[in-house]
Amino acid sequence: MDGSPSKPNLLERIIHRISGNAPDTAEGVLALLQQAHEQQAFDADTMQRLEKVLDFADLEVRDVMITRSQMSVVKAGDSLERIIPYIIETAHSRFPVIDGDKDTILGILHAKDLLKYIGSSEPFGLESLLRPACFVPEGKSLNALLKTFREQRLHMAIVVDEYGGTSGLVTFEDIIEAIIGDIEDEFDEDDSADNIFPVSAERWRINAVTEIEDINACFGTNYSGEEADTIGGLVIQEFGRLPVRGDKIALPPLLFTVARADHRRLHTLMAVRMKDKEHKE
Repeated sequence: MDGSPSKPNLLERIIHRISGNAPDTAEGVLALLQQAHEQQAFDADTMQRLEKVLDFADLEVRDVMITRSQMSVVKAGDSLERIIPYIIETAHSRFPVIDGDKDTILGILHAKDLLKYIGSSEPFGLESLLRPACFVPEGKSLNALLKTFREQRLHMAIVVDEYGGTSGLVTFEDIIEAIIGDIEDEFDEDDSADNIFPVSAERWRINAVTEIEDINACFGTNYSGEEADTIGGLVIQEFGRLPVRGDKIALPPLLFTVARADHRRLHTLMAVRMKDKEHKE
């Protein structure tokens, strides 16, 4: 080592440019960042990301977790024929496996571990595929959980309350989104060719960001795009709130079911065509 001082990072350079002194509180840093933003040192998107980084230190697991009612789970007795369509419907890659109710978590199922059984005569044994579940308290800091995830190469943890009951779950993606904002995965891509996926002849999985005009073109519907640009926005508008997994709403000629949602946004819908008599009811 040559003993030379380390090169200041971006945040330090911004602070030095504005005041010449480093504040000793998060509030002081935020005030300086706001001043830098007003002086056009960086744009609004950068300001938002820097604010999230500062806020991250105060966040706990309960602030970002997927609640118990929104958890997508597999039951211990489920068959392969039941699990595969469920995985396609929810578009998740990992599932807690429960025995009876969500307070009894047997382990975590990785969807990729089912591939060897598809089209195979090999006997299916769900329990043999389970990986140990990581349990964390609601009050654990996100900083500490991120360290745990990275050290143990985990992507999901079950959140428990003070009595040991299941409160929800938290994923690596939830933590990263708390730092940098919403991120897209392979099921979030805004590509109209992939946004509407036929699960069966009369059933479709639809990305919530699919534009209404694409829905109208695909299904021959006449949904209005005046109040919302996407089908997810239209569904939220009709509910009058952010719906949760399992909520259903009829927008003739289609019946929509929420397949995937979290406390921030709607991700995936399932759609089926309504029968004529259902239109009239």
